[in-house]
Amino acid sequence: MNTIVNLIAVIVAIASVLAALGHAGYLGMLYSAANKRAGGSPIAQYVRTRWALAGGTAAASLLAWLLTMGGPALDVLAILLALGSGAVTTKALQSTQARYRSGG
Repeated sequence: MNTIVNLIAVIVAIASVLAALGHAGYLGMLYSAANKRAGGSPIAQYVRTRWALAGGTAAASLLAWLLTMGGPALDVLAILLALGSGAVTTKALQSTQARYRSGG
């Protein structure tokens, strides 16, 4: 039973880390494009305000992954931390994408 809980914790933590890295990567691409474009300074300013959130969720996700190396109690804590971090990351990424989505 402990092995199953640990496996679930590791999978959830890795998914959370990937989501956090995806959010940070998206912000990086958006920031780079805004700096290359004339009139992109409002977008670059917005991205600068979002870096703290991206870094915090990435740190929480990595901490959750680290906690999976402990016992079953830490696995449960890791699952909760990774789920929370992943949810915040996903919501923040969707918010940023909706704000700057182009096309139609």
